[in-house]
Amino acid sequence: MGTEPPEEPTEPDLVTPGEGEPDIGDIPPAGGKLPAPHCDYKRVYTPKANHGRKHKGVGATQSNYNGTTRTARSTFISEVTGEVGVSVTAGLSTSVDAMIGKIEAKYDVELSAKLTAKLGNNVAVDTPPKTTTNAKFGVWRLKNTGVSYVIYSNCQGSAKKNITSYSPMKVGWHLWES
Repeated sequence: MGTEPPEEPTEPDLVTPGEGEPDIGDIPPAGGKLPAPHCDYKRVYTPKANHGRKHKGVGATQSNYNGTTRTARSTFISEVTGEVGVSVTAGLSTSVDAMIGKIEAKYDVELSAKLTAKLGNNVAVDTPPKTTTNAKFGVWRLKNTGVSYVIYSNCQGSAKKNITSYSPMKVGWHLWES
């Protein structure tokens, strides 16, 4: 159990799987003509760095102060249901599903496009004397950075974009003491 509340990252815009795929076509660079060699047109995403799990809360933080001299049992129950999806910065040239697949393969993890944290889930923990235990229910997501670009049929590439994404992994609690 930590001693800090969950980090609230500044998140990129939420993207729905299958959306956010720009129609950039098979266009050569400005003023250029197709050279003799031919490449297959493809949208590329390469994961570069795993920044660990980040918690996205659903509902309010719950707290319980133990003012006694003995350890007490604190039980927390989720009070709302909420859906948490993939969040990704602008410029992703491939689909969200393709990006998730690349991240899963690189880090050997299981990710989802979205997960639902449901009402009524509970957790019970020991709260030490003169301590507050805090709990926030939600979804744990993997923060990842990577690079996205397009390779055109003339073998030229688009500008590479640095992409930050948060992909859902598991539903659960973030607990900390203060």
